[in-house]
Amino acid sequence: MLRGPFLDRNWMGQNPDYTSSDIVMLGLPFDGTVSYRPGSRFAPEQIRLASWGLEEYSPKFDKFLEDVNFHDAGDLEFPLGNTYKSLELIRQNVEDIYKDGKRVFAIGGEHLVTLPEIEAVSKFHKDLAIIHFDAHTDLREEYLGEEMSHSAVIRHCAKIVGAKNIRQIGIRSGMKDEWEFMKVNGTLAHKYSDLDALKDKKVFVTVDLDVLDTSIMPGTGTPEVGGLQFNELVGWFEYLKKFDIVGADVVELAPDYDASGASTAVATKVIRELLMVM
Repeated sequence: MLRGPFLDRNWMGQNPDYTSSDIVMLGLPFDGTVSYRPGSRFAPEQIRLASWGLEEYSPKFDKFLEDVNFHDAGDLEFPLGNTYKSLELIRQNVEDIYKDGKRVFAIGGEHLVTLPEIEAVSKFHKDLAIIHFDAHTDLREEYLGEEMSHSAVIRHCAKIVGAKNIRQIGIRSGMKDEWEFMKVNGTLAHKYSDLDALKDKKVFVTVDLDVLDTSIMPGTGTPEVGGLQFNELVGWFEYLKKFDIVGADVVELAPDYDASGASTAVATKVIRELLMVM
């Protein structure tokens, strides 16, 4: 019999028992609708490996990962080339998580994975709102004739939760009609208090990592200069401690575009800090 010990491929600090966990980490290695640079399907695996380079303790939140009580369920397996079946697999699995009285923390993958998550979570929380961190509006009706696109994900989510229940942070790129949509519906948040209208809601937090500036996050599918610094993003997370967060995801790391591994390390720390406020 082999003695080991053997390397752990799960996220550092996770609860190995699904049943007793409060949050389920779910890898979603899907990037079938990416419009510029593919490769975010490789993020969940690389993020798990990089997590072991972090400390389990967050000095910002004075909390350990073990205090979060999350279980890493691993990555879903998708049928390559079949977007609709892949989205359905996500919806079914996220729905199972909530049937079991737990919350999801998903790791993408591209941003379209958020849509089936919202479809599932909205079945259990009718007063659902979305806080969206991103460089891009993601409010298109379609992209090159295809409605199921990562550039349309928040527009589709708005049809489920209502545009008034969405706040968007870090946006700096989009079509003119998308900017008009944000203006008409008041979705764009500039300061912490712009989120206060959602305090009585159940909140899903979605973080597209290109919200961060390209100087610290070059490894993403659609990099956009002029973004947030890491401490600015974590400042928003700190404010979110006041909110009832019922689910979250972190998406759009494309690790192979940053050979230094720095983008993956940044993504991993973003995940750790967001876990701390759930």
